[in-house]
Formats: sequence, C-alpha cells, structure tokens
Amino acid sequence: MINWTNEVEIRKENLIEDTKGLLRIKSILDETKGTQGAPFGPEIHKALTYLLDLGSEAGMTAKDIDGYSGHLEMGSGEALVGILCHVDVVPAGEGWSVDPFGAEIKDGKIYARGAMDDKGPTMAAFYAMKIIQELNLPLSNRVRMIIGCDEESNWQCVKHYFQTEEMPDFGFAPDADFPIINAEKGIFDVEFSLKNANDENRNSLQLVLFESGQRLNMVPDRAIAKIKGSDLENIEKAFAEYVEKKGIPYHSFIQGGELTLKTEGKSAHGSTPDVGINAGLELAIFLNELPFEGQGRAFLSLLEKVTGEHTGNKLEIAAEDEASGQLTVNVGVMKYNSEGGKVGMNIRYPVTHDSEKIEKTLFKKAEEDNWDLRIIENNPPNYVDDQHPLIKTLQNVYEEQTGEKGELIAIGGGTYARSLNTGVAFGALFPGREDVAHQKDEYMYIEDLLKATAIYAQAIYELAK
Repeated sequence: MINWTNEVEIRKENLIEDTKGLLRIKSILDETKGTQGAPFGPEIHKALTYLLDLGSEAGMTAKDIDGYSGHLEMGSGEALVGILCHVDVVPAGEGWSVDPFGAEIKDGKIYARGAMDDKGPTMAAFYAMKIIQELNLPLSNRVRMIIGCDEESNWQCVKHYFQTEEMPDFGFAPDADFPIINAEKGIFDVEFSLKNANDENRNSLQLVLFESGQRLNMVPDRAIAKIKGSDLENIEKAFAEYVEKKGIPYHSFIQGGELTLKTEGKSAHGSTPDVGINAGLELAIFLNELPFEGQGRAFLSLLEKVTGEHTGNKLEIAAEDEASGQLTVNVGVMKYNSEGGKVGMNIRYPVTHDSEKIEKTLFKKAEEDNWDLRIIENNPPNYVDDQHPLIKTLQNVYEEQTGEKGELIAIGGGTYARSLNTGVAFGALFPGREDVAHQKDEYMYIEDLLKATAIYAQAIYELAK
C-alpha cells in the first residue's frame, strides 16, 4: 500500500521551490503584448512554458496549443482522465504587506498572487502526477493535465483547446473547495432595453437619470437618481424618512431644479444576491411610490418586478431542485437617461431546470411591457450525479486522507470544472480555511499544499489505474 503523504514529504523541498518559481511569474493578462503563439501576453506564456518544461523533464508528454493552453500527459489506454488547471492570475492590486510576486514564506504560508488561485493547487496536482510517474505505477487510463491561460477573463483558452484536442472522459479541477463541488447552477445573463425615453408631458414628475451597477455578476453598492418636477422638497423629505427607516446610507440635494438622490448598499457576488444590499433596487422601491409617467414609469415598473426578493417569483421564473437549490436573480446593471433605459440581470438557475422556460417567460414579459430583450449569454449548468464513479472515487480518497466526510457541495458560481463534459471541482481550499483568492496578501498554507498533493496523487491513481 502506497503511503502518499510520505511520498509527498520526500519531495517537499522540490515541490515548494517549483511552486515559488511559478508564483514569481507575473502571469497577468496583457493582450496588448499578445503575439502569435502567446495571445495573452509574454508573462502568461512564460508560466505555461515553465510548467510544460517541468512536465517534460519528468517524462510526461508536453504540448503547447498555440499559446492558448497546453497539456501534460502520462499513462496509456483508451480512457482519458482530465485535470483542469490554469496559470493566469488576476492583477495584484494594492495594499499588500509583501511582494505579490515574491512567493515569500512566513508563518507556514506562502504568499503570492495565485498562491490559492490557481498556481498552488496546480503545482499540487502536477506533483501528484509526478509522484505516480516516478513510482512507475501501472495505469490503465491516460492522465492529462490541461493548462488554461485565460481562466480569469473569457475562457478563450479552453474554448480554443477543445476545438482540436480530445475531451476527457471525466476529471476534476483543483480550482475551488474541498470536499467536492458536483453541482454548479446555470448562468443566464440578459438585458432588457427601453428606447425613446423623452416624456412628452413636461409638467409631470420626470425621471431624468437612474444609474446603478457596472457588472451583472455583482450586487450594486451605489445608486443615483435625478428627478425634475414640482414638490421636490417634500419628495426629498420623504426619501430621507424612507432610507433612515431602512438604515441605508444616503445623500440628497436640490440644484438647478433637479433633485438628486443617492443610496449606498452592500456589494456581493451575483450568485448570492441575498448576502448583499442592492442599492439600485432599494432606491427603486422608493421611486415606485412616486407619480412618474411615460418612460420613467415604464423603467421603474420593470424594477418593481425584481424588488423585495431574489428568487424570480415576480418575474414568474422561480425554480428549485434538491441538487442545487433555488434560482436566484441579481439585477446588476440599471441605467436610465434621455436615450433610453437598460436593466441587466444575472440569473443562476438550478441544474435540473430547463433554461428555455426562463427564456420564453422573459420574452413574454418583455413583449407585454414593450421592452426589448437580449440574451447575453447562457452558460449551462454543470452537474455530476452523486452515484457517478468519479464522485465515489473522490469521496473515498478524501475521506481516507482526511478522516472527514466527503460532502457534496452545490454552488451558484462557476468553476473551471464546467469546461469538462463530466467534471467536478475538487479542492484545494480545505473546509474552515479563509478564502483569500483575489484578495491582497493571498496565500496558501504549506501544510495544505502538501496535503492536497497527497490527496490528488491518490485520487489520480485510483481514477487511472
């Protein structure tokens, strides 16, 4: 019986040094410096080459796919086990207490942009393959690490990869949480648009401007509206009473015959709109009580259909299943001015739900209210049944290695695993650890790097033997 923890310990120093080497490469997207063979810029290609060279030195088959991605392969057989990783990282940002590309180790942690997302876990998975290779263990299936270079932006890497390369039969992405994420909701982005916003009746109360949010997958934490008409002083007083009762930070003033209203909320990821406070929708609740006419009224009426709840009940698209829970709606972008109005929504729907039903209902709503509707993107759900051999194998390995239950997790977000026909997210963030991905002073515990490597080594061997 193989002692995977011991095998990792033997290679500990080399694993740490190779991880440092990868973390020190500033592999941030820079398409302005993109070239043929390195479309995302020289630094990302440098990181890809670094990993391909390590694999080649270890006796694996290495391939660079036009600089968009690459892979490392070992073993033989008909079936293909896929390990989906990426070497690009988000910008470092400001406020670090250490060099974000220094790979400094202190207090048992290795600090760097990408330490947790996804260079640390990628190196853990690579060393897992390396251990199996060096032990010369017999495999009945091939194992292929697919290395993405554009995961933090548009996923062009895997889209390009699977145009020419083989789709694994099953696999996992070490790019999220342990134990196992087997259900990821579908992600449906839509935009309602309302044209010709010039109201004819200039004596009525007019909505001149409404703005809130920049991205569909974020809960807006700022909103502003501008109003023209009579009785603005009393409206401002009513607004103050409304926001103070709700405990929402605000600001208002009258200038040049216009009343400006501002609200602050709490930002959150679009997959969990209930965790945030949508500043735009909170402002819309107040404005919907005022006697607007024309297009301003039409704009606010659409927002009224999404205020007060996050599950799509008012839009008549609510859905729920046992595997992944309720559908959620995040209204991420709201804009209204003299040129028209736009409302962008990020809808996360359950894994067993038919997105065509959502689409038909929304088009019907748009037609009834004289809006145009555009489908921006529909990213299908990712789901692997809990009885699938992939799940059972990963559960057994995780439980044997950690002594903890191999629970299955459903999320509203999307991981790299959904690039596979049959894939799950498997680590490398352990339960109870703080999620520091994309944050300043990002780090990974050395202890967790080693533990994840042992888990991945046993898992890959069990899947491929």
